[in-house]
Amino acid sequence: MTKEDRNHAEARMGKVARAAHDAKTGKSDRDASANAVLTNMARLKALRLAREATQPPPAAVTKKARAKPTKSDKSADKATLAQWLESQKTAGWRT
Repeated sequence: MTKEDRNHAEARMGKVARAAHDAKTGKSDRDASANAVLTNMARLKALRLAREATQPPPAAVTKKARAKPTKSDKSADKATLAQWLESQKTAGWRT
């Protein structure tokens, strides 16, 4: 084995070792970050639940019933549409 071949082999082995080390430390960094996020979420949830426990429950919101259109409203809409169609015919838009 020549000196050059030995250097190439050592470089490859060093690269593999660095990749394995980075994978281990990267995983532990990700785990620590995920654990910190989960801990913060649990803390915030506990604070929210404590705050909600001290406050009275909010009053129920009732929806107002929508007024149903009457027959006269519907006939007025049809008359308006019919009038509009007639105006379109007289203007030459609908042939």
